[in-house]
Amino acid sequence: MQIAGYLKQSLVDYPGTLAAVIFTPGCNFDCYYCHNRHILGAQPPAVPMEDVWAHLRKRAGLLEAVVISGGEPCLQRGLPQLLREIRALGYRTKLDTNGAFPGVVRALLDEGLLDYVAVDIKAPWEKYRQICRADGDAVRETLDILRQSGVDWEARTTFVPELTVEDIERIARDNAPLPAYAVQAYRPPDTFRADDAARVARAPHSAAVLAEAVRRAQVYCPRVLLRD
Repeated sequence: MQIAGYLKQSLVDYPGTLAAVIFTPGCNFDCYYCHNRHILGAQPPAVPMEDVWAHLRKRAGLLEAVVISGGEPCLQRGLPQLLREIRALGYRTKLDTNGAFPGVVRALLDEGLLDYVAVDIKAPWEKYRQICRADGDAVRETLDILRQSGVDWEARTTFVPELTVEDIERIARDNAPLPAYAVQAYRPPDTFRADDAARVARAPHSAAVLAEAVRRAQVYCPRVLLRD
């Protein structure tokens, strides 16, 4: 199992829960606004797994959960075993995923390895390739699996400058019902592809535009969260 980063404590990655965060390398999407681009390349940083286990054992009973994020964790063949071992220590588990691997998500849910899932909906389906250079067909299947799973989950969209208020409304409408929908404010990344410089430099949406997007999404999903 490859680990590219480890956050020992977070209050924002698992709703209402003190959690550690494990970051896995690599991703099958190429979102220009990704803040974890440094772990996506051919030679990502490496964190010794024994250091992670030492910390999790030490903090068992104090930390409540472990979040597996990335990159895209579902690319890692060792993900199921990692989750089994984390749960054996008494932790709850959360998966952050782009939704492109419904078979992996289904298998993890069937084995009871996940307590919470956050799945990205990058854009309205017709804009998917524009935003992340990949299509979103598999994401729809993942959403259907989560709706039937009984596990807690949420969908989330980073409100990049190329998306409009109408796009956020369409995402909420076309994917209803959603138990929770998080609209995340855009923050320009520090590292990006040279040919994405103009896109990265576009100004984030104003607070008023963010509020309007949330208001419209709430028509279709009463629990809409605005995250900075």
